[in-house]
Amino acid sequence: MYSGKRLFAFMTIGDLQLRKLDELDCLIKGILYIDSVGFNGRSQCYYFENPADSEKCQKLPFDLKNPYPLLLVNIGSGVSILAVYSKDNYKRVTGTSLGGGTFFGLCCLLTGCSTFEEALEMASRGDSTKVDKLVRDIYGGDYERFGLPGWAVASSFGNMMSKEKREAASKEDLARATLITITNNIGSIARMCALNENINQVVFVGNFLRVNTIAMRLLAYALDYWSKGQLKALFSEHEVSDLFPGTVT
Repeated sequence: MYSGKRLFAFMTIGDLQLRKLDELDCLIKGILYIDSVGFNGRSQCYYFENPADSEKCQKLPFDLKNPYPLLLVNIGSGVSILAVYSKDNYKRVTGTSLGGGTFFGLCCLLTGCSTFEEALEMASRGDSTKVDKLVRDIYGGDYERFGLPGWAVASSFGNMMSKEKREAASKEDLARATLITITNNIGSIARMCALNENINQVVFVGNFLRVNTIAMRLLAYALDYWSKGQLKALFSEHEVSDLFPGTVT
């Protein structure tokens, strides 16, 4: 987003006029356009197969030839979730203030990092189980009655109630736990929206995912696991919200 002075300089030096358009209109048109163009001869959209297995995980193209209805999850500083029924018929279902800005802001406070890329790099080396309280930490294993596996997070940052565990957690562990906290929250809300709207195509876009394979794989695994294979998390080879921020004339 341009500040007033920068915008004036841009318009003056470039001798251009800017036409302001609605962000979410542009987002939807953008994802439909780039999918129609494709990517290196294949679909622009893709999903992860075996997202939880580092050795077997692979990206596979997904043909979005029948895009409607579509749940579009736009993850920027915050999150907006749109139910799209046609090119011109959509509604904002809900959103959350816990998005990419939350992840980066908390990482700045908890780790002293200064860039988003640094926060992600730290998260890639961390162990969130030293920070989060898991189901097995409470029940000693799986909570079979309700189908909760022992590895599931029962309380994000729950282990930080213990002074001993706070002292044992590294900055990398804190960054990883922050990333998982934000990503799990987004995935949970997206899944509930998909169920409520009876939509089985869920596309995630936004700046938060641009260099963030960890979060994409987390979203892919979470949606597949908790929906028992009924939902796939779809992504775009190109990040859409910055490709079509408006029109220059």
